[in-house]
Amino acid sequence: MSTSKHQPDSLITLKEAFDIVLEQTESFGTEQIRFDQSFGRILKEDIFADRDFPPFDRVSMDGIAITWQAFSKGIQSFPIEAIQAAGSAQITLQNNENCIEVMTGAMLPKNADVVIPYELVSLEKGVARVSVTDVNFFQNIHKKGLDKKQNDLLIKKNTRISAAEIGVLATVGKNMVSVATLPKIMVISTGDELVEVDIQPLDFQIRRSNVHTLVSLLDSVKIKADTVHITDDKPLLKEKIQQILEQYDVLLFSGAVSKGKFDFLPEVLEELGVKKYFHRVQQRPGKPFWFGKKESTTIFAFPGNPVSTFVSCMKYFYPWLQKSVGLPCENKDYAVLSEDFIFKPNLTYFLQVSLENKKGIVFATPIAGNGSGDLANLVQADAFIELPTGRETFHKGEIFPLLQYRN
Repeated sequence: MSTSKHQPDSLITLKEAFDIVLEQTESFGTEQIRFDQSFGRILKEDIFADRDFPPFDRVSMDGIAITWQAFSKGIQSFPIEAIQAAGSAQITLQNNENCIEVMTGAMLPKNADVVIPYELVSLEKGVARVSVTDVNFFQNIHKKGLDKKQNDLLIKKNTRISAAEIGVLATVGKNMVSVATLPKIMVISTGDELVEVDIQPLDFQIRRSNVHTLVSLLDSVKIKADTVHITDDKPLLKEKIQQILEQYDVLLFSGAVSKGKFDFLPEVLEELGVKKYFHRVQQRPGKPFWFGKKESTTIFAFPGNPVSTFVSCMKYFYPWLQKSVGLPCENKDYAVLSEDFIFKPNLTYFLQVSLENKKGIVFATPIAGNGSGDLANLVQADAFIELPTGRETFHKGEIFPLLQYRN
């Protein structure tokens, strides 16, 4: 249950809305998938070393393997006994005053303890002559177990799998890996004014774009969402949503949550027994955001204006998903405002900004737009900077939280 003191219909603060959303996270269990299909997924098991890393004394440069004892006696010329190739079984240096040619990645031959690279060696008639006057014991050798020992923890549970983790999973022979199961999501658009992308709209119509924005935002977190469009017909809306509620873990709506005569969604959800946690947040864009739940199905109903949908998904759904799959959901991105900015309404404001990195410091410059319906303006910006309530002037040099959608 929410700890908010507000009634569901009242305008609540962004922090209250955010906290309520995070109180309603769900676990969707785990599943086993191939390691090479796990990029971007959340690991749900600890990964341990199945043997020492490296598993043998490993030659780290092409050259010759000798004994330090022979070199310390002043020997500079070493008859070549054999070649130790990478991927070949370990051979033995029979005479301590001889050498074996070795390749990078090969096992260090038995009895050898120094590798001298070819750049410092001349080879002639089966003899290797070195041109250095000093070497170190175990030089150019990656010692067995130096990186990790057998049974050492390599990757912690609840890690997002990157290319680095893929390599480790392959190294330890983890062909199948346990990851967090992702929620099954339906993205729903509403409105008689919307037509498909490949249709030429009439003067009073627009193409169905918000749903594709949401699908792309979900795709970036490895979720393949289904989509549907429902017209502004209350009985049809109710019938379709009732069916969808039984089949999906999350419903993401775009539109039909404001105060218009055809904004039936809040009423329909209530009639279907969905518990409403709040409707309307003290923010711009995205003020009419509606959030609720029925049993284990969570409903995010975002306002239909494009920028409202975009920023609300980033601000609320992303952290909800992160917490649901076991990741920390605190925002670690901040930026410095590059110029003064004035915003008078007492609302948290998500200001569109362009970003510039100067000597490791990220600066945010406001991008002028035409409100929450200005979808094209998103192309000119890189992120939203979050300006708090309770003030009108935000000064150059101040630091604020950042929601970044370009890397």
